[in-house]
Amino acid sequence: MRLDIVSIFPEYFAPLDVSLIGKARERGTLDVRVHQLRDWTHDVHKTVDDTPYGGGPGMVMKPEVWGEAIDAVIGDGAPRMIVPTPSGRPFTQELAQELAGEPWLLFACGRYEGIDSRVMAEYGARLRVDEVSIGDYVLAGGEVAVLVMVEAIGRLLPGVLGNAQSAVDDSFAPGSMRNLVEGPVYTKPPVWRGHEVPAVLLSGHHGKVARWRRDEALRRTMRNRPELVAALDPETLDKHDRRLLEELSFRVGPEDMAN
Repeated sequence: MRLDIVSIFPEYFAPLDVSLIGKARERGTLDVRVHQLRDWTHDVHKTVDDTPYGGGPGMVMKPEVWGEAIDAVIGDGAPRMIVPTPSGRPFTQELAQELAGEPWLLFACGRYEGIDSRVMAEYGARLRVDEVSIGDYVLAGGEVAVLVMVEAIGRLLPGVLGNAQSAVDDSFAPGSMRNLVEGPVYTKPPVWRGHEVPAVLLSGHHGKVARWRRDEALRRTMRNRPELVAALDPETLDKHDRRLLEELSFRVGPEDMAN
């Protein structure tokens, strides 16, 4: 997969040289190219922004600079273009998996009050353009959001994870546990500072372990993300699930829900 990132802060992307993403780049699984937006300016100050039409605080990134940058990066190609913005569609595990199937992604990192909207209109007629939000909060720029998305997408590529099952078992991954967050996890030793690993995990009984994990996922989702429980498809719930959820619905506080 090829990833192009255009930003006024290319140094932000040094973390892409480490860990799983760094190894994927070394192997050639990921071809990441980071571009300095200011390289396409033509004034001595390398200006990329100007005051907004209609007034208001902040500055808006200039369309002509972005246009030259994108044209130069894509040439005659047609990557899928991703623009991080708090006003975009939510970035989810499902979207990460969809984007992981693309051969080429172009990330446009906005700053200030964002990129002139004509840029998205222009390239939306030529490419698939997605404005994407990683959460209901505002960052200083799109770079951090792109780091989040690249890691979420990159780890789904074949061969990036040492154990492919890890991606299958992720929170929000499609399958029987979809729309549930993962439950608690444990490793050796079996007792640490008086805290014991749940006995079922030491039992070797795969069916009981699977049931326990689903129960704990339901409990944690109910405690931390109740809106996800409300969105569960009733057809995916077995009798045990329904009984557990009925019990949890009578709990009045997060402390009780955890028990």
